[in-house]
Amino acid sequence: MKAIRIEALEGPGALIYGDVPEPEHDPAQLTIEVHASQVVFPDLLLTQGKYQMRPELPFVLGGVAGGIVQYAPPGSEFEVGDRVTAITLTGGWAETAVANPMWTFKIPDERTIEEGTAVPANYTTMYFALVRRGRLKVGETVLVHGAAGGIGTASVQIASALGARVIAVVSDPAKYDFVRAAGADEVIPAEGFKDAARELTHGRGVDVVVDPVGGDRFTDSLRSLAPEGRLLVIGFAAGDIPTVKVNRLLLNNLDVVGVGWGAFWTPRPTFFRDSWCELSAYLSDGRLTPILGATYPLEQAADALQVMAERRAVGNLMLKVR
Repeated sequence: MKAIRIEALEGPGALIYGDVPEPEHDPAQLTIEVHASQVVFPDLLLTQGKYQMRPELPFVLGGVAGGIVQYAPPGSEFEVGDRVTAITLTGGWAETAVANPMWTFKIPDERTIEEGTAVPANYTTMYFALVRRGRLKVGETVLVHGAAGGIGTASVQIASALGARVIAVVSDPAKYDFVRAAGADEVIPAEGFKDAARELTHGRGVDVVVDPVGGDRFTDSLRSLAPEGRLLVIGFAAGDIPTVKVNRLLLNNLDVVGVGWGAFWTPRPTFFRDSWCELSAYLSDGRLTPILGATYPLEQAADALQVMAERRAVGNLMLKVR
């Protein structure tokens, strides 16, 4: 079968497209005929040896895959022919993948395989971030950094669906219309975002900041918060891990909240399934329609990762496998 494999931890340029053996059959695991795979930030980190999980080389890349069930373990909730998406961790960028039934989900009839495959990583992360960690309430205001990317668009859509006002921050004016179409109420530039957010909230500040960027925006993100505001630390796309002077937290009773979705659900697989069930209802009734960005053929996976590395991604990047 065709797949993308890694033999050296040298970044996107080290990806190899070619033939690899079919995955070994495991009677306890699902076998999936892969139609689409998502490109997510951990995939990029894995190519650089910077992710907390370090598979033994060589390995097939790909943490999220979607397609058609070819084999289902007896007694599972799945049947051959079901349209599913799964967290695979690795092995998802291939024509055939295996997946743990606990980490696999049926795609609602109302959504395509590609749309469904955009959900298990970015959308479940941000649902957990905003609901569980951010304690978001109806009528609150959320500021989203990196709003045009996969995590950003998921944040915008989920916050909006939960009844929040959304202020989107983007670095490129060409992305303004895209982010508005995703559901943002206002869009502001990254340069000077603190003052713009203060102006839009009449000096009060925002209730929640979604920050997958880190770097030098962090302090101004804290300054953008209203009293009892929450800053959600999602990741560090800018490359630098910021520090905070904790006296800033005292002044307005602020929270800096870590969001480690994978670390949370891995020992609690039923929580992952519960989150999917809640999001599935949103997908079925139209409150959420995952926003797909560029789609690349499997053999161009390195190009997709390079776009992500350069922070040029818009929407959820996908690979077309079949």
